[in-house]
Amino acid sequence: MAPSAEKPTNGTNGVQTKDRSNLIPFSSRLREGRALAQDVWSIFNAANLPSDCINLGQGYMNFAPPEWVKSAAEEALNAVATNHYSHPKGRIRLREAIKAHYEPEFGRTLDVESEILVTSGANEGQYSVFVAFLEQGDEVIMFEPFFDQYLPSVTFNGGVPVYVPLHPPSHGKHNSREWSIDFDELRRAVTPRTKMIIVNTPHNPVGKVFTRDELEKIAAIAEEHNLLVMSDEVYDSLVFDDNEHVRIATLPGMWDRTVTVGSAGKMFAATGWRVGWLIGPPSIIQPTLAATTRIVFCSNSPLQEASAVGLEQAKKRGFLKQQCAEYAERRQILTDAFDKMGMNYTNPQGSYFVLLDISNVKWPEDYPFPASVLGRGRDFSLGIRACWFIAMEIGVSSIPVSEFYCEEHTSIGESYARFAFCKDVDTLKAAAERLQKLKKFLV
Repeated sequence: MAPSAEKPTNGTNGVQTKDRSNLIPFSSRLREGRALAQDVWSIFNAANLPSDCINLGQGYMNFAPPEWVKSAAEEALNAVATNHYSHPKGRIRLREAIKAHYEPEFGRTLDVESEILVTSGANEGQYSVFVAFLEQGDEVIMFEPFFDQYLPSVTFNGGVPVYVPLHPPSHGKHNSREWSIDFDELRRAVTPRTKMIIVNTPHNPVGKVFTRDELEKIAAIAEEHNLLVMSDEVYDSLVFDDNEHVRIATLPGMWDRTVTVGSAGKMFAATGWRVGWLIGPPSIIQPTLAATTRIVFCSNSPLQEASAVGLEQAKKRGFLKQQCAEYAERRQILTDAFDKMGMNYTNPQGSYFVLLDISNVKWPEDYPFPASVLGRGRDFSLGIRACWFIAMEIGVSSIPVSEFYCEEHTSIGESYARFAFCKDVDTLKAAAERLQKLKKFLV
């Protein structure tokens, strides 16, 4: 890349000096992965919204982890060994806890030395897989709408994203299972350069829990074309209404080509702890270990220990079942509010997001949208303007789902806003009450 040109500027005394604010050109991969663009999270940052706006946009909890998990963290902080480096594979107690927790669900014995890897959050684990396996120009298939971190993580490592949209049903209120995969479209997306496919179930932001039949069809394509499958299952403990969460790694022939991603942050309401894990065959875990060792070396030691206690005790305490029931109650508060308003939405089978159809929200033609909203371009305009209007006038923030698509496909998701229900009941009830004021802006 050519060196940055120094342009003459006027100094403090009127003397011309050279502009030194941008001497070193940055890598083009930042541009390709949208990393430098103003993202939707910064636009809907609390600093830009009314001080009393209820934040249902970002997927973090406003309540603490369970007391017994916090106590384990405190105990670990007060010890000596747990305040120092852990093995890059992860603390053995946590790896043993992951083994005990997941072996029944995978239906196989897991080797803590070669088939389990602790990472600095699920996101860093995924990034390390990309580092370990992507060559320049390798294609990675991702279903839209996609978790926004996938895109830069792929492009930073030389990968080329290939988008296959989930198709929402054409009728009004519906279940997330009705967002469908066009398997002919998926097959057409596979080329000789395809290296990997990302499956996210339960899905963020749709809440879809992929069916066994869907996963079997994806597995057949992966087997036919020798693809690595990254199965992002960080919401595996939040599956509602007796839906079956199927792990694609458990399907015939899929263990050897699948890495499964998990998260203590989602499981124990501790997203800031940044503790995640990968489960897979040695052929995937060992190269990924080499990558993560050079990226972070090891993950947070005391909070690994606390996460181990969480996994050791979760089932004995009935925690996961109770937590899922509490999230179902939270979901009900939002969906009841939307029903009362007469608005359509996608009822999620899993995760902690509800997609609201905002296509019938009408704002004044001269409404003063800021430049950051107006500048998103025509294809992004409906969703982001509706979400901004709702945040400013109703006092509840959400995230436009169009932001989770490539530009070519934004029209598929532009009618939806994502509302997170990973908040306490009182906050959700207050939001539900405020949202009733939106009725006067519906057409």
